[in-house]
Amino acid sequence: MEGINKVVLAYSGGLDTSAIVPWLKENYGCEVICFVADVGQGADDLEGVEQKALASGASKCIVKDLKDEFVKDYVYPTLKTGAIYEGTYLLGTSMARPVIAKAMVEAAMAEGADAIAHGCTGKGNDQVRFEGAVAALAPQLKVIAPWRIWTMRSREELLNYLSERNIPCKASITKIYSRDANAWHISTEGGELESTWNEPSAAVWQWTVDPEAAPDKAEYVKLTVANGEVVAVDDQALSPYEVLQTLNERAAKHGVGRIDITENRLVGMKSRGCYETPGGTVMMAALRAVEELVLDKTTRAWREKLGAEFSHLVYDGRWFTPLCKAILASANAIAEDLSGEVVLKMYKGSVTAVQKRSVNSLYSEDFATFGADEVYDQSHAEGFIRLYTLASRIRALKEQSK
Repeated sequence: MEGINKVVLAYSGGLDTSAIVPWLKENYGCEVICFVADVGQGADDLEGVEQKALASGASKCIVKDLKDEFVKDYVYPTLKTGAIYEGTYLLGTSMARPVIAKAMVEAAMAEGADAIAHGCTGKGNDQVRFEGAVAALAPQLKVIAPWRIWTMRSREELLNYLSERNIPCKASITKIYSRDANAWHISTEGGELESTWNEPSAAVWQWTVDPEAAPDKAEYVKLTVANGEVVAVDDQALSPYEVLQTLNERAAKHGVGRIDITENRLVGMKSRGCYETPGGTVMMAALRAVEELVLDKTTRAWREKLGAEFSHLVYDGRWFTPLCKAILASANAIAEDLSGEVVLKMYKGSVTAVQKRSVNSLYSEDFATFGADEVYDQSHAEGFIRLYTLASRIRALKEQSK
């Protein structure tokens, strides 16, 4: 690429991005600005990150707090759609990428950069998510993906590369797991998980207690839902990020939110990962409980279709598209009546809605009772069934006439 004078790099302080800083300078003769997104991955991951960036050769390091924006503008809207990728994955990594990419683009524009760079490999989904966002938000920016260009292929080569340039790095040759964390979840890949015949060891799980070792006494939590959003925990009003933090802490103690999935990546291969989403699992259960009360059959079926479509949209990195806006608009319309209260029981890895109520509930004890009632004439069902099965009866009569 020509005309690259300044690059904004998505930076984590790990081995890969530490090596990318000097590599960009050597191969493009450009200034490198590191961009670090705080999406709730934890203080340990952010400690000393600015010093690391500057020691690697960056001219500047921008650390942007995106925690509240991430949960409010990406997690909560996704929750309204009910999106669960391939029936299991709550999209923790996928949802974080658009908020990071958007902030990166804004930083690149403010700094007058010509390009952005990332440390995603050519095998993964994240390269598509980052570059798809750049294409939608700032197509004039060039994108540099070193893992698709450079000749280095191993951790040992990267460590040698840094050592030759006297650039400090705490990484070791052996890296058992690959992890990604944010306020919503933590994912773990690699190590023994590369064989689908291996049960995850205790070392895989980082946030949640082993369900078998969880407390023998269940814990109950009450969530207040307003227009499809959790707004209070045990009657205490909280921001979206505070709700998530509170539920993460409480649900993790009970081993809630663990999954072990072999998923279909966008690039065509399958990968196995273990994900921990304690608070998100509780919120999802609460929202679905309110839906059961409020949504009629056809509206709920439509919401489920929206959720299925949106799960692929988020996973495939298509957040900044017209389709995303359309699905979210529909989900918001459906969520207008999704208000109520839910009590959930957390116990040894499970979360169950045990009490639920809503002022918009369509459930009526008068109609649903198995006892005597004066509001439903059961004889009316005969005419309904005759009309409902009319096409089947006509088809059967034609077959008989042949």
